[in-house]
Amino acid sequence: MTTDELKFRSKRFSLMIIDLIEKLPNTIACRAVANQIVRSGTSVGANYRAACRARSDREFIAKLTIVAEEADETLFWLEIVMDKQCLNKAEVEPIWIEGNELTAIFVSSLKTVKARNG
Repeated sequence: MTTDELKFRSKRFSLMIIDLIEKLPNTIACRAVANQIVRSGTSVGANYRAACRARSDREFIAKLTIVAEEADETLFWLEIVMDKQCLNKAEVEPIWIEGNELTAIFVSSLKTVKARNG
């Protein structure tokens, strides 16, 4: 997957997250979870773009680590939404799957760069 494809995919993930949180019920708990999801979920794409502008492998590793952490945190909050049945699982699961795939890509990229740098 190219850098541009991953930029597109992570941006699309952010848009999917925004669409999802708009569907959450307007309860105190769901608003709190929605705030967490929108913060972590949209930061995946933004931080990936920042990682792509890194000036060194060390800076890239640091920035991409943040991307992987934010993606994984988003998965956690999506699991909370599904477990608490705030939305139908069928609405959340495709976004969770995409987030899981993105997380795997970011972790794999980190391993590759780290191996290259010894």
